[in-house]
Amino acid sequence: MSVSLLKNERKDIILRHINIHTRVTFSDLCRIAYVSEDTIRRDLTELAAEGKVRKVRGGAVVSSYHPHEHLSTVYAQENKVQIAQKALQLIENDMFVLIGGGTTIRELIRLIPDDLRATFITVNPVSVLDLMEKPNIETILIGGKISPYSQMSVGGEVFQRLSEIKSDLCLLGTNALHATDGMTDSDWETVQVKKAMIKSADKTAVLAISEKFDSSMRLKIADLRDLTYLITELDPQDAFLSRYTEGVTLM
Repeated sequence: MSVSLLKNERKDIILRHINIHTRVTFSDLCRIAYVSEDTIRRDLTELAAEGKVRKVRGGAVVSSYHPHEHLSTVYAQENKVQIAQKALQLIENDMFVLIGGGTTIRELIRLIPDDLRATFITVNPVSVLDLMEKPNIETILIGGKISPYSQMSVGGEVFQRLSEIKSDLCLLGTNALHATDGMTDSDWETVQVKKAMIKSADKTAVLAISEKFDSSMRLKIADLRDLTYLITELDPQDAFLSRYTEGVTLM
């Protein structure tokens, strides 16, 4: 009985971590659950069979991280809508916008009004599908090998194309934010693409629920001072955000 309870507790911890961070690697889960990779793999197999996560190469993603999944199943969906509403204020007619992917970005795309005219450039095929629903948005997909971890195009040609772009605004989701460590992730190729996207934009906005704050993964994408806006569901004056004000505008 105690073994079953410990297992259930461990699976709850794993599921909460995946829901907050959207996607995680086996090594991330081993570290937070203090168990072997074999144990994590068994837990993920069971959670996937229950429809609670999706296994991908090297780790797992939330079950809602899928182009055909309805957004109402998204974790913290109400908070993500609030973030999307704030981010929408940054987009103006005739802008060139670099945009990533993820559940919060999908909420933002859903809110784009039909009369907004802009060019959106993305490395995320799921974002393309959502953008195609907007009649006055010109959508450009930068193609390449698709990472199963982030659902983004990755590889040398992607970096080359991004280096040829100067966008007005870059909109990104993130897995982890820390006042000292900055914006981080666990996948090498994903990190390199996000670095290139930030470099290719005049301004960068990162969209993240507050539960992703005070967390750090192994690979740095950017320091907070490299970002222009940090958008959460919280009021910018909230005391929780007081350590995240240096060099970045809170929204």
